[in-house]
Amino acid sequence: MSPQRAFSLLLLAGAAAVSLPAAADTRLLRFPDVCGERVVFTYAGDLWTTSVQGGTAVRLTAGPGLEQSARFSPDCSRVAFTGQYGGDDQVYVIDAAGGEPTQLTYYPTIGPLPQRWGFDHQVYGWTPDGQAVLFRSWRDSINTSHPQLYTIPAAGGLPTALPMPSAGVGRYSPDGTRIVYSPKFRDFRTWNRYVGGWAQDLYIYDFAAKSAKNITNDPNTDRDPVWIGEAVYFLADRGAYMNLYRYDVGSGQTRQLTHYQGADARWASGGSNGLIAYEVDGTLHVYDTKTDEDRALAITVPSDLVRARAEERSVKDRIEDFALSENGKRALFTARGEVFSVPVKDGITLNLTHTPGLHEREAAWSADGKRLAYVSDQDGEEAIWVRNADGSGATKLTTESFGRLYAPRWSPDGSRIAFVDSESRLRVVATAGGGPAPVIADDPGISRRDYAWSPGGHYLAYTLTDAGTQVQRLFVYDLAATRSVPVGGAEASAYGPAFSPDGKHLYFIGDREWTPQISSVEWNFAANRSAGIFALALRKDGANPFAPKNDRADQDEDKDAKANGKDEEKGAKKDAKPGAVDDRIDFDGLDRRLIRAPIEPDNIGWIGLTGKALYYVTGDGFYYGREGAYKSKLKAYVFDERKEQDVFEDVHGLAFAPASSSVLVQSGQAYKLIDLSAGKPEPKDVKLDGLYARVDPKAEYAAIFGEVWRRYRDHFYVHNMHGYDWNAIRAKYEPMLAWVGDRSDLNYLLGQMVAELNVGHAYVSGGDFQLPQRPNVGLIGARFELDAASGRYRIARILEGSNDEERYRSPLTEVGVDARVGDYVLAINGQPLGATDNPYRLLRVAPGQLVQLTLNARPNETGARTVLVKPVANEMDLNYYAWTRHNRAYVEKASGGTLGYLHIPDMGPDGIREFIKAFYPQLRKQGLVVDVRDNGGGNVSAMIIERLARKPLGLGYGRGFETTGTYPQQTFLGHLAALCNGTTASDGDIFSYMFKRAKLGPLIGERTWGGVVGISDWGPLIDGGQVSVPQFATASVEGTYVIEGEGVEPDIAVENDVAAQLGGRDPQLDRAIDELKKAIAAAPVGLPPRPADPVKTPDAPKGLGR
Repeated sequence: MSPQRAFSLLLLAGAAAVSLPAAADTRLLRFPDVCGERVVFTYAGDLWTTSVQGGTAVRLTAGPGLEQSARFSPDCSRVAFTGQYGGDDQVYVIDAAGGEPTQLTYYPTIGPLPQRWGFDHQVYGWTPDGQAVLFRSWRDSINTSHPQLYTIPAAGGLPTALPMPSAGVGRYSPDGTRIVYSPKFRDFRTWNRYVGGWAQDLYIYDFAAKSAKNITNDPNTDRDPVWIGEAVYFLADRGAYMNLYRYDVGSGQTRQLTHYQGADARWASGGSNGLIAYEVDGTLHVYDTKTDEDRALAITVPSDLVRARAEERSVKDRIEDFALSENGKRALFTARGEVFSVPVKDGITLNLTHTPGLHEREAAWSADGKRLAYVSDQDGEEAIWVRNADGSGATKLTTESFGRLYAPRWSPDGSRIAFVDSESRLRVVATAGGGPAPVIADDPGISRRDYAWSPGGHYLAYTLTDAGTQVQRLFVYDLAATRSVPVGGAEASAYGPAFSPDGKHLYFIGDREWTPQISSVEWNFAANRSAGIFALALRKDGANPFAPKNDRADQDEDKDAKANGKDEEKGAKKDAKPGAVDDRIDFDGLDRRLIRAPIEPDNIGWIGLTGKALYYVTGDGFYYGREGAYKSKLKAYVFDERKEQDVFEDVHGLAFAPASSSVLVQSGQAYKLIDLSAGKPEPKDVKLDGLYARVDPKAEYAAIFGEVWRRYRDHFYVHNMHGYDWNAIRAKYEPMLAWVGDRSDLNYLLGQMVAELNVGHAYVSGGDFQLPQRPNVGLIGARFELDAASGRYRIARILEGSNDEERYRSPLTEVGVDARVGDYVLAINGQPLGATDNPYRLLRVAPGQLVQLTLNARPNETGARTVLVKPVANEMDLNYYAWTRHNRAYVEKASGGTLGYLHIPDMGPDGIREFIKAFYPQLRKQGLVVDVRDNGGGNVSAMIIERLARKPLGLGYGRGFETTGTYPQQTFLGHLAALCNGTTASDGDIFSYMFKRAKLGPLIGERTWGGVVGISDWGPLIDGGQVSVPQFATASVEGTYVIEGEGVEPDIAVENDVAAQLGGRDPQLDRAIDELKKAIAAAPVGLPPRPADPVKTPDAPKGLGR
């Protein structure tokens, strides 16, 4: 069936007739559970209950944040759920009839998490005796790929981990002797019909036998199990959509129960009285396993939708961009979709648009300051609009749809506006009447913001990047001749064009200063501080603005020059009209009229000019994973003085007004105006307290929905949208906007829409949730246990760390901290800690605060001691460090020291750091295990493959040292094996594919995730939310798409089964060790012995070197 055909089908039930609810019933109901005669569910961020027959719902919670994953206790009297009352995800219990919830967990959750990772401390149910709550957490995990299941007493206490080493969803058998669970967790991923290596299977774990059995064993997704009697019910997408299935525990037979088409069944739960609740297309269904009847519930939720209410609010925390008027007196700020005119000194802040729910951005002043241009989606498509400086006279200029628009800029005379469209085409539209916007330059390499008008408005200079070489080229478009001319040379990158105000020079940044920086870990280079500033004399008689000064005895040049300058300035003010500048260009021989500015090469990101000075911004080199050593600086080269000077430090963004010699600088969250004409510029704060607007969430939800849909239409990596009818998909989901009650509802709806495209990296996250501030918990790198006899907590385990790295610092192992395993913790920060307390509640401290522990070897105060501890923010890094240290020691021991081991957690800063730390010290191992299991992706796999693939071309010897050098240096000489699994993802996928492709060694483990269509940042949505559009696909050198949707198959398939892991074994790692041992035996690793010393005396035999 074609994807288009699928969307025309009605929702159908399989095993029984479906009663469809009335159109007025509330939709977008999620996370249901059923017990007895009641159903509990989430809507608009709160919990509600209703009858199993439907009807009007009753509110159960009204807390801030999201309350979700509610589960009834076995006797239906209580409800456990995951809530965000305190800003992070914690487990709570509330009476099923309502009341005050009781918080059970206090351990700090990781996050805030993107939507695709779901929630920490997610509740899944109860133990069959109703004494404890079952939930999932990352508290003891080495990374987010491996959460675990825990139970916590409903009466309070510390949680207990279940034996399975990795687990997502879980549900107990009725007698509690077994549990059905999924070792993999990806329930919140927005990728329909996924069949990659991360697809979940369901297992039954037997607590007595300590064994696990795969009961689904299917390449598709199997999730949301419910155990009733001797059958496990679950959801699976073995067809086009998720449906309900039944697995008979005795016979092992599986039967499909429903046959929905057009929408997934989701979030199945229940079990009481043989009932299962789940959601289909925003409506709750109850399936009766006794009668095989499926009922759609007609539910009305009388919510006040408090999170969706419109209100006046400060929006200065949602600034997207800003611009400065040419006279330097007013600035335009776009924030929360509105355009504001802000006085830089005196006056009133004006909201010029007053369009709640529209995403208006990229506002720009005309040269005379009487009008502004901006991008607006007022008519459902982005267009260039203009209006007067007082906000009146809004006019739409562009009448065609050009997709997402960027960087509107006025011509100096105000007659035209240039902009860039979603296909990277530079266009120009007339400001008088608008109409067609012809293409000026059409190339996918055009920079969307890196272009400039000449001061007379006759030319546009722009930058494009060559697709093959990645070299940036500078072009000038002649509007009269309708042609583009390359300028600035083709051998090195040229970008950042800026015309001088008199139209005589075109300045640009050029990467031409190649003094490389050498790596500290290998003999290799990186280009850093390679940019200089250059000027092109646009006419054949052009002058050199940096020419040496030459004093004369018969004339005061400075005085005459100043006098002439004043006369010219007076004449210019008297006769000048915007754009009335002679900016003719003599293209013949232009590149030979290149002038280098006499400034030191640096990392230069922007240039601008006044008649008196050249301004530019410098910054430190790019450090992956940390800030540079020094902050970005605004500098000036003063022409008359022929010298550089610092203007301002810590530049995050700027808007320039050369006519008034003013610049508006963003520095952190502050905005400062700098008068560049002053002898010593003094930054002055620009007040933004007037950035108030009416925020209408419901209107914003509709705007965000449309913008997300358009971004996918305009930027998805293939035009055919994977064969799906994108218009039909919009028509399917857009009506659900009527029921969106908060931002979590919207993200859920958007996630379902983009999931239809069957592609990885289709993410929706963030937005305006208005959560309470997350609590700060000072973790001490230890685990507690309760001594029931004394009613006191003690230290059960101290997490291993490495105190030479802040990331892996373990607080209780630091010198001077006298803390030991077995010590009783009598008090935390002076507060007594007893059996009824939770130690993590007492560890909630102010950021940066030390923690004082009162410790003793016995459970009383006699002889107790106090220690001060510098806590850490999270303990996942300590768990990871202990795991990698164990693996490395294990490989060392199993191989007698001949093999090495390294783990690469991602293909980003963390991955590079771990690779550098572990690779170079093990260069002379005979074999190396490269572990990319659970690799979270990034963009540096090519750097690592390049180093692993190096082969020695020669050797080097010298006197005074015995080590044999290689050419190239830092070349690994031994055999390689790589480990991968289902959560080896994104650039980790690519690494695995390229490792195989390069034949570097066997790839061992499980099929990888299979998501390699990359993404880029297209800017925030109106409320600060994010959406990623898969845009860059991976293909083989033969020209076929690879990996996406399937993953990379290992050369040697090995599963790390639960029994092995419970026994402390790692079959994948063991297999890698075995393969490397075999490879070494077949092809021993070594270097030839040092050659004999050459004899070069006259009577020596002739030979090489004689």
